[in-house]
Parts: sequence; structure tokens; C-alpha cells
Amino acid sequence: MTPPLIPIGPDNDNLDQIRHDIGDCKRCRLCEGRNRIVFGSGNGQARLVFVGEGPGADEDAQGMPFVGRAGQLLTQMIDGTAAKEGLAIRRGDVYIANVVKCRPPENRTPLPDEMEICGQFLFRQLMVIRPKAIVCLGATAAKALLGLKEGITRIRGQWHTWRDIQVMPTYHPSYLLRPYNQNAKREAWEDLKKALHYVYD
Repeated sequence: MTPPLIPIGPDNDNLDQIRHDIGDCKRCRLCEGRNRIVFGSGNGQARLVFVGEGPGADEDAQGMPFVGRAGQLLTQMIDGTAAKEGLAIRRGDVYIANVVKCRPPENRTPLPDEMEICGQFLFRQLMVIRPKAIVCLGATAAKALLGLKEGITRIRGQWHTWRDIQVMPTYHPSYLLRPYNQNAKREAWEDLKKALHYVYD
């Protein structure tokens, strides 16, 4: 018999409460350079959640996740793949958040302590939403949720589990924007197809 999962947030937790608890966060050094906290956006009852690494310059300016070039590609991937697969799903139907909610300087990878401090809020978001599946965008998100040391090319396209929720790691859209990553693009679309069919079929 598997032991029950230890609760992450308070009883009756909800997204508004989490946002309130974050407040004007000064818990780690990332607060020093940020303009805005990027909480997350989308459907609070989404059956599919995307988790990225951290906000970039556009996200920091607007306070919304995935609104820059990588975000536009992510929107195309969600909307376009769903349409091709005959699923009536758009970006607004899913929920999108990041491991850290403040932009790291020069878009560097978040440090382990930053991921741990901010991760508690992401985990609470995921527990409140309770999606059927989570898509991890890139190695940092996969590491935060799954604790895996392998690179994203090794683990992408395979189902993993986080607290009884199915997790599909794939490439981060910013990686797919580089001109030499045509194969990775195709693989990311395959991963997304898998996730969409698992959740919405």
C-alpha cells in the first residue's frame, strides 16, 4: 500500500490564496532585478498544465508567462497541434506557469535555492489545479518536478509521475527557436500530441 501524500499547501488552498501568500516576494535574490512577479495564467481548472523555467524580459515587463517569442511559439504549438488532431483546445484552456516567478538576471538558469523557495508556490498551484497531466518545458522544469539528473533529450517523450499526476517532459520553446533544431521541433510536436491525446481523448 502506498503511503498517503503529504499535503503541500493549507486546506482549502486556491490560486488567489497562493498569490496572496507570495505577496511582494523578497524570499530570494531574484526579487532584486524583477519588475513584476509572473504568477501564471490560463484556466484555473485546466486538465493540462505547462511548466516552464522562468520569466524572460517580455514576461517580466507584462507579468504574464510565455508572451515573448518562445511564448508565441508555445501558443502556435498548442493551438496548431490541437487543431490538427481535431481537439477543440486553445492556449486559454490550459494553465501555464514557471518554476520561478521572477526573471533571473540575463535569463540565466535558476539556482537550486531559488527553485526550492519558489517551487513551493508552483507545487501548490499544481495541487490546487490537479490537472490530468503536466508538460515540463525544458530540463529545469523537469528537474524541479521530477528531480531527474538526465538531460532533456534523454527523458523527453516518456511519461513520468509527480504526486500521482502524469508528467511529459519536452523541449523548451526557446530551444526550438534556434535554426539548427529542426529535429527537436518535430519531437516536441510528437510529445505535445501524446499529452493532448492522453488528457483530452
